[in-house]
Amino acid sequence: MNRHILPFAIIAIVGIFAAVIVYYIGVSQREDIRLAEENGEEVVEENGGETTTDAESIYASSCASCHGADLTGGVGPDLTTVGSKLSKEEIEDIINNGIGSMPAGLVGPEEATVLAEWLSEKQ
Repeated sequence: MNRHILPFAIIAIVGIFAAVIVYYIGVSQREDIRLAEENGEEVVEENGGETTTDAESIYASSCASCHGADLTGGVGPDLTTVGSKLSKEEIEDIINNGIGSMPAGLVGPEEATVLAEWLSEKQ
């Protein structure tokens, strides 16, 4: 019976070890930020706190998992000719409000506008 406990014990030990490592990495980063602020250095977010305005980058990070990297569909519908079926405004409305199984709010309003314009050109 003790042989059945061993795999669970190993998994628990590995999990605890991973949690401790992640904790110390977070503490270290927090300390680096605090020291930088004390020294008068500007702390900048990795993406500069700005939204991405490149439609292809937005699509790759927020849409491709369902609509395919090449717009040909998958879980979501094919978007290769979506511009011939829907206007920019209709596309933007779908991006902002969702439709069917697509949830609303996957991207911000500015990104939705950029995506809608880009997708409306797909004839």
